[in-house]
Amino acid sequence: MKDPIMADRQFTEDTLVIATHNAGKMREIGALFAGFDIDILSAADLGLAEPDETETSFTGNAILKAREAAMASGKPALADDSGLAVTALDGAPGIYSARWAGPDRDFNLAMDAVEAALAKTGSTIIAPNLFVRLRLSGQMGMRFASKAK
Repeated sequence: MKDPIMADRQFTEDTLVIATHNAGKMREIGALFAGFDIDILSAADLGLAEPDETETSFTGNAILKAREAAMASGKPALADDSGLAVTALDGAPGIYSARWAGPDRDFNLAMDAVEAALAKTGSTIIAPNLFVRLRLSGQMGMRFASKAK
């Protein structure tokens, strides 16, 4: 049986909650909906708590965040989860990318940790400019959720 919260259906509402507290992510995702006649609100706008990301995959964490925002707000919600998965580090930091950034979510701290971990494996960064571009990419899971009607 399908989860009624995650049921496939046509979006007909006038408001969509983006399950994030990240202003940059909100701008990026909000821009995707700029041509549509819907109000876009962030979880932060609504004062929603950030759920602990306890799943074992990007997709799992996206579902968790979307479900939590939909249940708390009573409105449809969209969430994503992303991070950097480095093959030479067996996929790390992966879903733990934010934790590598420390409590202040310092992106440069996370990248320093990745570089240090790579150095411990004997791996080298053969194209520093490519590494800078890779700092901005990663795997992403994105899921919608809404309360069942």
